[in-house]
Amino acid sequence: MRLIFMGTPDFAVPTLNALHAAGHDICAVYSQPPARAGRGKQLRPSPVHARAEELGLQVRTPASMRDEAAQADFLALEADAAVVVAYGQILPLAIINGPRLGCFNVHGSLLPRWRGAAPIQRAIEAGDAMTGITIMQMETGLDTGPMLLKGETPTAGKTASDLHDELMQMGAELMVLALGKLETITPERQDGTLATYAAKIDKAEAKIDWYRPAAEIERKVRAFSPFPGAWFEVGGDRVKLLRAEAVPGEGAAGTVLDDRFTIACGSGAIRPVELQRAGKPAMALDDYLRGNPVPVGEVLS
Repeated sequence: MRLIFMGTPDFAVPTLNALHAAGHDICAVYSQPPARAGRGKQLRPSPVHARAEELGLQVRTPASMRDEAAQADFLALEADAAVVVAYGQILPLAIINGPRLGCFNVHGSLLPRWRGAAPIQRAIEAGDAMTGITIMQMETGLDTGPMLLKGETPTAGKTASDLHDELMQMGAELMVLALGKLETITPERQDGTLATYAAKIDKAEAKIDWYRPAAEIERKVRAFSPFPGAWFEVGGDRVKLLRAEAVPGEGAAGTVLDDRFTIACGSGAIRPVELQRAGKPAMALDDYLRGNPVPVGEVLS
C-alpha cells in the first residue's frame, strides 16, 4: 500500500518500523517540528522524525495541518491510506478524507472506554482490569471512529511506563494486521454512551493524599510512573513514589508505621518499592533507606 505515516513520540516508532518491514510504500512521514531540548536548547527532531531519516524516508514537519499549503502537499501524495499514531495535531476533515481509503489510528485503550490524551494512565488509575489497543478509522470526532481491531492486556501490577512499552508493540502488530485485512474487516461503530474522557495528566494531581484508600493510592502511583510521578514530602524533601504495594496496616493517615517505610492510608497502608528523590536516580526501597532513614512515627506531607 502507498502510505503516509503521521506520528511523533517513541510510542509511534514501532508502528513505523513494522509498516516499513512489511513492505508498504511509505511516501512521506509527518511529525511535529523539531523542539529545543537539552542544556544547550538545541533543536532536536522527534523520535519518529529521527527514525524516518534512518530509514531514508521523506520527512515533513508542518506547524499545522490546517494550513492550506500543507494540505495541498499532503493531498498531492495521492496515498492509499494514512496511519496516525500520537501525531500531536487534530487533523482537519480535508486530511482525514484525503487518502483513498482514509486515515487509520493506533489508540491506546479499548475504545470507547477511554477517549482523549491519557488513556493508558486513566485506565490504571480507574482500576480497569484490562486495557489494550484499538485500531480505528478516523473521523472528525475525538477518538470516535469505527473500530477495526482490538488487542487487550491486563493492567495488574503494571505502571504506565510498562503498559506504554507493551502497547506500542501491540499497536504496531495490529496496524499491520488491520491494513492487510481491510477488505474483510467489518468496522464496528462505537457506543458513545460507554465513552469516558481520558484527560491529560495535570502535575497538580500528582501529590499523594494519604487519606485516600491504599488500593487507590497504589493505582495512582502506577498510573503516574514515571511521569509526572506521584509524590510526597518527608523531612523537607520531595520524593516520587514510582512503585508501591498495598499492604495491611492502620494508623493516622500519612504516618510511618515501621522500619520498612510502611505508610498508613485512609484505609490500609502503602509500602514503597521504588522511589526517587529530586534530582537523583530512582532506587529500590532498601537503597533509599540506607541513605535516607525514616523514623517510625514520622508524618508525611
